[in-house]
Amino acid sequence: MNPVAKILLQRLALGLLTLFIVSIVIFTAVNMLPGDFAQAILGQGATPEAVASIRRDLGLDQPPVTRYIQWLVGALQGDLGNSFAQANFASFVGEDSGTRTSVAQQIAPRFANTMFLAGVTACIAVPFAITLGVLAALFRNSAFDKAANILTLSSISSPEFFLAYVLILFLAVLNPILPSLSNIYEGMSFGERLLKTLLPALTLTLVVTAHMMRMTRAAIINLLASPYIEMARLKGVKPMRVIVRHALPNALAPIINVVALNLAYLITGVVVVEVVFVYPGIGQLFVDSVKIRDIPVVQACCLIFAAAYIFLNLVADVLSILSNPRLRHPK
Repeated sequence: MNPVAKILLQRLALGLLTLFIVSIVIFTAVNMLPGDFAQAILGQGATPEAVASIRRDLGLDQPPVTRYIQWLVGALQGDLGNSFAQANFASFVGEDSGTRTSVAQQIAPRFANTMFLAGVTACIAVPFAITLGVLAALFRNSAFDKAANILTLSSISSPEFFLAYVLILFLAVLNPILPSLSNIYEGMSFGERLLKTLLPALTLTLVVTAHMMRMTRAAIINLLASPYIEMARLKGVKPMRVIVRHALPNALAPIINVVALNLAYLITGVVVVEVVFVYPGIGQLFVDSVKIRDIPVVQACCLIFAAAYIFLNLVADVLSILSNPRLRHPK
């Protein structure tokens, strides 16, 4: 078997095993959350018989192992179950089960919104961070390098909600350039959707830029002491061309890794930003579902977060292997 194909299959098998273990952790942790959906819906004055009836209708009276197996088998088939909250509402108004919206149907538009936010952020953050890292390496120890490091470290050291409120203050209140609420909805034009997404995208850009910028800077600086870089300099090649043409291509492996990890964060770490800007993404849905103990939705959101993170880590490994001849030919 081709060495590259063998490594890719090993990475894929490890990713699937990791996702299986994470699914067990998710199910256990979610079911250990304090509170009960039936009690939360009926209130403190509910009778034990009414609580037991709702738990029986939702399958919460079954053993945890049985419920986990049913959930896992359904997830493998693309069925993430039905929302407890919606099932309770549907039964209250007399709807049959065929007219209820599944968890997957609930999550699909929210996940699309989160992916749009992550895509806009990536289009801003990745070129900006790599360019900043290249310039910081080119002008190492200069005032520009020190200022870039201070600004990026300050942004990454600040909580997301703090950065969000600062941007709202300066870009939406004092200078009304961008809308403070990202209340996007289906049918909006691309331009209007992009405008309402810019403020949360800028917040996430400030959060993820530091990692990518500093890794790019460190990788390029390490390569600048290599013999072939010294040879290029002795030949009279311009400093910017030395970095972009000779150093940057050989620094792609660590840069790709950190970019992929930050892209994973853009999908899995948007909860706080979506809540601040009332952005209708999967993070906002996750928080709302936790409040009402809607277990199927919470489990589905956690599983999607984990799958996205594992997938992007797998992509990072694959791209690192393909971009590095020493990894493609380990012998």
